[in-house]
Amino acid sequence: MDVASLTKLLSPEGWALLNSLPPYDESQAMVLATRLRADGVDPDLAAAALTQSRLRGRARAKLGPFAEAMLFTPHGLEQATRLVVAALHARRYLAADVTKVADLTSGLGADALAFAGVGLQVLATDVDEVTAALATVNLRAFPEAEVRHADGLGLDLAAEGVDGVFADPARRTRGGRRIFDPAAYAPPLDAVWDLRSQVPALGIKVGPGIPHQGLPADAETQWVSVDGDVVEAGLWFGPLAPEGPGRSALVLRTVDEVPDGGAGPGSTRSGSVSRVLRSGPHDVDLVPEVGSVGAYLYEPDGAVVRAGLVAHAAAELGGRLVDRTIAYVTTDAPAAPGPGAPLATGYRVVDAMPFNLKRLKAYLRERGVGRLTVKKRGTAVTPEQLRAQLALKGDAEATVVLTRVAGRQHVLVVEPLAV
Repeated sequence: MDVASLTKLLSPEGWALLNSLPPYDESQAMVLATRLRADGVDPDLAAAALTQSRLRGRARAKLGPFAEAMLFTPHGLEQATRLVVAALHARRYLAADVTKVADLTSGLGADALAFAGVGLQVLATDVDEVTAALATVNLRAFPEAEVRHADGLGLDLAAEGVDGVFADPARRTRGGRRIFDPAAYAPPLDAVWDLRSQVPALGIKVGPGIPHQGLPADAETQWVSVDGDVVEAGLWFGPLAPEGPGRSALVLRTVDEVPDGGAGPGSTRSGSVSRVLRSGPHDVDLVPEVGSVGAYLYEPDGAVVRAGLVAHAAAELGGRLVDRTIAYVTTDAPAAPGPGAPLATGYRVVDAMPFNLKRLKAYLRERGVGRLTVKKRGTAVTPEQLRAQLALKGDAEATVVLTRVAGRQHVLVVEPLAV
């Protein structure tokens, strides 16, 4: 979006048009565009309003009902923090007795929205003029939040009265290519975490693919998953890491129940449950037991795997690994459910056999399996290729896991456990 389009959209006519549009429906978009042209709506304004309607529809998954009053860009929405996670960010600052947060790379303002929603003073900055303007619109309901078109690294934090800093450096090029080198982030990661010498309460959102090597030893690095999707990692310093430095995994599950009246932007939905698994900086790396496949198989959550805490998960589940290099845990009895969200997805093992295509094909044919779910770790076999080779026929369903057991390729036939 350029400045001219934004100006038209923010005019009384443009704002009324945008908020009068029905929920976005791709199949009806052309019909609606034609109707707007027939009604004499300025073509540029119509295009801008329809684009925002489409982006608002996409944003609901991240921001819930708040998306209906916000403005977006495709890139900004891609990087925006999910509101349920932003609320957890805000809780860290509240618990650390922070009063004013500088959001140095505010983007469209999702994190700033959560900060302001819990009563924190917020100074949000962005180097892009249009993005800063959109954040101003998105934060208009919060007098606690000020947005500036500026380079956040140039702020005099002490003069601004800032006692907490948050940053979400850009991790994609303008063309959309993902950036993996933290030194190539915008701003560079080193430049951001150097700020902890000025403001100890520093938090930085980074990509979940960030390598363990080179992470600052004085940070809690936490990988976060939402409903099985690993969405981010966060570096938390000083009072924002009350448990101390180390690695952790936050497993978050959302559910349908929402209390009457809903939830504000600064609190996690009551319809969500979470679980944290931690490893301290001085922990001796656990050496997990490795053994034969038992009656049950557990697939650790992606945040647990990214955090390098599979051995810790195995210990909590009371199990062992099927192979030292594979993130599958096996147990002889069902693992006792822990508090909050599950650390792993569980399965009952029906059969286990060395991988052999002819044998597997005969096994499935005898049982009339026509629909097959294929899960895999540690094998080059692709599920699509395997299904084609198996030539499945029948009405039954099955789930198989392709993996290594004690260094050899195996097939495990499993049944998902009830959640």
